[in-house]
Amino acid sequence: EYKLTYYTPEYETKDTDILAAFRVTPQPGVPPEEAGAAVAAESSTGT
Repeated sequence: EYKLTYYTPEYETKDTDILAAFRVTPQPGVPPEEAGAAVAAESSTGT
């Protein structure tokens, strides 16, 4: 699944991590985790 690339709920943050908050409203029929993963993909250092 696409969301698993960027959505890892078991991840534990480190003191050196930089945290950012985004407000996401998924389109009808899109799970929140999938919409959040798409936002994470766009804000990653790889793009």
